[in-house]
Amino acid sequence: MINAVIFDMDGLLINTEKYLFRFWKQAAAEAGYDLSDEQLLGIRSLAAEFAIPRFREIMGAGFDYTAIRNRRKELMSDHLEQNGVEKKPGVEILLQWLTEHGYKKAVATATDMERTRKYLSEIGILEQFDQIVCAPSVPHGKPMPDVYLHACAQIGERPENCVALEDSDNGALSAYRAGCKVIMVPDLAEPLPETEEFLTGVAENLEAVIPLLQKLEA
Repeated sequence: MINAVIFDMDGLLINTEKYLFRFWKQAAAEAGYDLSDEQLLGIRSLAAEFAIPRFREIMGAGFDYTAIRNRRKELMSDHLEQNGVEKKPGVEILLQWLTEHGYKKAVATATDMERTRKYLSEIGILEQFDQIVCAPSVPHGKPMPDVYLHACAQIGERPENCVALEDSDNGALSAYRAGCKVIMVPDLAEPLPETEEFLTGVAENLEAVIPLLQKLEA
């Protein structure tokens, strides 16, 4: 029985992944590095402990992850302050349906709590979630299962009774390792073949998650 739905945030609830790519590239270029879309797809949702060695593997030992990431955050923050946060299609429809059908709702994100609450508040959905769990509050971030295990514990549900919604392969792997059923709502790229093997389903958008949940309950 599915009792709860746990949401990723960037690229799933809010349309920020495209800006993460844009500003990672700009920050890296300012430091003398050329990052490609393919390289960035591989580090989506990765916690720093995993992203740092990945970046150094592909860009060289001199890649200053912390400085470049801080510059990326500065660029992105400036952009979002000027232009606002854009929510993904179907957000309100899915949240309303989940509320009407008695599902618990949580967020499990790699973003820190301050920015998470700011973004969700800005698009008017912060109060709709029972719990918000951010990777900095657990020992290991995505793709390890910690953030999803903690989210399940916070809402009082076993992982097998939760569906996780993710837009990235690393995020999906995190939820799967925690024992959740995983539905992917692709943003910048379709799931990799190895990800498809453990997915419960793939939805075109958040509204399209509803029939997949209905099918699980049937």
